[in-house]
Amino acid sequence: MKLIIQIPCYNEEATLPLTVQDLPRSLPGVDEIELLVIDDGSTDRTIEVARELGVDHIVRLGQHRGLATAFLKGLEAALVAGADIIVNTDADNQYRGEDIARLVEPILAGQADVVVGDRGVASVPTFSLLKRHLQQLGSWVVQQAAGVSIPDATSGFRALSREAALRTIVLSEYSYTLETLIQAGARRMAVKYVPVRVNPQTRRSRLMRNIPHYLVNSTATILRTYTMYRPLRVFLTVGALMSLGGIALGVRFLYYFFTSGGQGHVQSLILAAILIIVGFQVCLIGLVADLIGFNRKILEETLYRLRRMELEQQEKQG
Repeated sequence: MKLIIQIPCYNEEATLPLTVQDLPRSLPGVDEIELLVIDDGSTDRTIEVARELGVDHIVRLGQHRGLATAFLKGLEAALVAGADIIVNTDADNQYRGEDIARLVEPILAGQADVVVGDRGVASVPTFSLLKRHLQQLGSWVVQQAAGVSIPDATSGFRALSREAALRTIVLSEYSYTLETLIQAGARRMAVKYVPVRVNPQTRRSRLMRNIPHYLVNSTATILRTYTMYRPLRVFLTVGALMSLGGIALGVRFLYYFFTSGGQGHVQSLILAAILIIVGFQVCLIGLVADLIGFNRKILEETLYRLRRMELEQQEKQG
């Protein structure tokens, strides 16, 4: 059983030594532990530091492509390297390495496909009061979208089984945390949360530049991903609301038509007709999107099988 701990890095020469030093070298039920650094176009000595620390694998992206891309490239490299379990941790030493044992335990026991570290966002001392409330709200929203219990949606401290990693697709350019949870829920993967601790903050978050930036990007990611995996529900809801609005205006027109002698309020009738027609069209779009969704599932299954075949071929050649 091989565990690979991947660390996405972008200009982390100062914090990477602390992170690597804190990582475990052996765990019960794990035969090998290897470290993988994904350099996301760093302009400092991140790569040199990683080599000096004896990191087993280094992936260079060449230019800065964002956390989501770095995370996915790390999964791909870890699978090629023969990982049975992949743990992702941040390079800023936010998470305690000793808690990796908690992450991998449910996967080793066959109880989960994905395990996420729960920081207890409502009580993290380094988070401001506003950030705590936003984290809680965001986790609740993702929980409704994914259909699984999610106490800490933005935690990057997580473990994936080999099968879960093979099925993971990241399309967002902002972050992988929200999208992969909604994706896991839609695919009915077993997702489990375990409590983890955090270290004192070493630097400010680069992902959350400010509150508006965080809200805009997170909301867009949630809406896009949820619509991708639940298109019929989204479009039928929107279409039904528009149609109901049109029906309400139509009833209003009829009321005034019979009580006022049939004069006036033509605007209500026109708007009612527009809303009902557009609402019906939105519902039809939902049906088409749902059919496209079935095609996407076939493509995802094909991609999964291709990945497995490539890995099996590489293992035979190795």
